[in-house]
Amino acid sequence: MTSNINNLPLWLQHRDTVLQYSTDVKWRYGEKPDYTRSNTNLNKESICNHSQNSLAALVQNLVRAFDIEANFKTDPRQWITVVQDKFRMSTNGGASYTVNDIVQSGTYKLLIGDTTHYKASEENFETSTKLFHNAFPNGFMWEVLEIYSAPPVITFKWRHWGHFEGEYKNYQPTGETIEIIGVSVAHVSEDLKLLSLEHYYDNTKFLDQLTKNKMSKE
Repeated sequence: MTSNINNLPLWLQHRDTVLQYSTDVKWRYGEKPDYTRSNTNLNKESICNHSQNSLAALVQNLVRAFDIEANFKTDPRQWITVVQDKFRMSTNGGASYTVNDIVQSGTYKLLIGDTTHYKASEENFETSTKLFHNAFPNGFMWEVLEIYSAPPVITFKWRHWGHFEGEYKNYQPTGETIEIIGVSVAHVSEDLKLLSLEHYYDNTKFLDQLTKNKMSKE
């Protein structure tokens, strides 16, 4: 599947374009997020450089735009990447969450859940965000690796990675590149808005890497 990028709806465009044309939005921190540093790192470290009119590029744009909305748009009515009254998100066959759930809790809580080294039940949106922004001060990048099926049910493999250069709780950074590989299934509408997202990945593997070096007590 290929398309003329200039004729595509906004939610399938590059996230910088999405932000450029996002006006009168209720942003979580009062202003648009700045992805300049993340874009630089993506250009240097991405494994895949998809053709801009390929299905892989469109899916990558859609999910990155969804990530902007999940983390920064506080009014679900202003989300353009999803069909608001139908959208659900789940991880590893677990509970299904609505747009309102995501706005309240954030993606970290809902995507990770309760594990040995991270307790979603003990965190909120702000504390979760701070934990992982501290651990990955130069960003936690994401890209599509492969597409396995086309709309209306898009199955794709992805890579999420960052450099562990800041503290995670009471664990020292190792400087290592920490990488997560997963598969997601996206049910989409005719105009390629998200009806549902099902994520499948090992949600403990990268936490094990973050908790190798416990800080010594003085």
